[in-house]
Amino acid sequence: MISVVIPAYNEEENIAQCLVSLRHQTVPRSEYEIIVVDGDSKDQTREIAQKYADRVFIQTSRKVGGARNDGIMAARGDVVATTDADCIIPPTWIETIKKGFEDKEIVQLYGPVYPIEESINNSISLLCANTFSRLGYYTRIFYYTLGCNTAFRKDAFIRAGMYLCIDAGDDLEIALRMKKSGQVKFDNAMKVGFSMRRYQQYGSLRSLYEWMYIVAHGGEVQKYGYTKKGYK
Repeated sequence: MISVVIPAYNEEENIAQCLVSLRHQTVPRSEYEIIVVDGDSKDQTREIAQKYADRVFIQTSRKVGGARNDGIMAARGDVVATTDADCIIPPTWIETIKKGFEDKEIVQLYGPVYPIEESINNSISLLCANTFSRLGYYTRIFYYTLGCNTAFRKDAFIRAGMYLCIDAGDDLEIALRMKKSGQVKFDNAMKVGFSMRRYQQYGSLRSLYEWMYIVAHGGEVQKYGYTKKGYK
């Protein structure tokens, strides 16, 4: 059993396409579950999610990291994958994760992203992000793991202390603790369609600067509106 955890807040315009893509995987539906953890949305996010997901509930922990933690603690699977409500998941995603964890040494698996909104600027932005991720992995200097496209062995994740409940950088920091209990692996085949809507709204350079600023200051900075996604 693989459990897929999706944090969501006011995503009524996007979550259906994410969940539909998750329901059309190359592995049997009985081999995975879909869990949506809602940040007390003010729109129809929960109602839409209930049409497609196995479980939908309101988070009790803080911020997006806490929402992921809540979902993982409720998961029935030995392997837990996380993605975002505005992502589109290719049909081989869960199959790729399943094959990756056949190696008993692996405790965390992650992969690249591609833009849902096709444009030259978006393609260049994510090409840079993927190159950065590969560079970190192959040099073993850092692990640029994104919460929209990562998977864990549940028991190792809990032992590592789970996600920090901060504004940004929680998905980068977790790998530093996970690698103490096993192998953290980058898999090129584990791709996810990533929404560039916030980057388009605020600008890629500004968004990157704000993310780096917040991570450098410990993940808790209220200065920038870009990171305020509304999770409890």
